Amino acid sequence: MPYYVFKIFSGPTDLVKNLEFDGEFESFKDAKGHARELRGQSGAADAYNVKVMFADNRLQAEERLLERRDAPILREWEK
Repeated sequence: MPYYVFKIFSGPTDLVKNLEFDGEFESFKDAKGHARELRGQSGAADAYNVKVMFADNRLQAEERLLERRDAPILREWEK
């Protein structure tokens, strides 16, 4: 399965994200290097995050990045 690199731009709300596909790689090492390069190029004015996603295909990678996750429940001893 390939690794996909995306730029994630925040939308008008926390529920809305805009994804920009930036590359597909066969090895994690190559994908990680590309993601680090993109993060290094971004300046303070750029408002995006870079994520690497491992998935069967590009559509599945996009779906995983866009899915809403519940916040973890903190136990009393974890506070």
